[in-house]
Amino acid sequence: MTTKSPVNLGLILFALTMVIFFTVYYFFGGNQFYDVTLKVNSFVLPLLYCVVAFISVRSFWKKNAVVRFKDAFKRAFVPMFVGGFLSMFSIFAFLNFADVEAKNMLNFQYVERQKAELDKEYKDALHFVKDDAERKDLDKKYQDRLKGFSPELTAKKDMLSFNYFAGYFAAILIFYVILSFFFGSFFRSRNPETQL
Repeated sequence: MTTKSPVNLGLILFALTMVIFFTVYYFFGGNQFYDVTLKVNSFVLPLLYCVVAFISVRSFWKKNAVVRFKDAFKRAFVPMFVGGFLSMFSIFAFLNFADVEAKNMLNFQYVERQKAELDKEYKDALHFVKDDAERKDLDKKYQDRLKGFSPELTAKKDMLSFNYFAGYFAAILIFYVILSFFFGSFFRSRNPETQL
């Protein structure tokens, strides 16, 4: 088997990511859409990207006697960047132009989850209240935060805007860099003359 180019692996990663996205969209596009999406983004996709980066670096490492840190880093980073960038762009376009109802559902479920977490924090904090003054203070803080969930304010919240996607992708890039740095360090040749 020939060494796959990092760009080709990135395109494969893009295709796999989109298959996962549309699987979640098709089978869990109802009440569980946000929760399942969150779990997939937290567990499934990082593992998939890690495996593809590993395959990319290892295939290069097996074919070359000397592997510099820069080569191993590039072999890990490029597939993840290509797959991630194309996936983010495609998902953004799909949710903002092809199926706006799915976007609205995700936004609604996001707000509902945030409100449920606020309610849980409030109920948990009630266990530690010692007197009426603390209770009044806690109730005031809770009511103040609850105002952020009014229909007028939540209608303006858009977790799937371009700015959100750009910020999310910036955070993902940090993951790619850290993972690529790890693979670059692990797979580089151990000869001191070849470590640059």
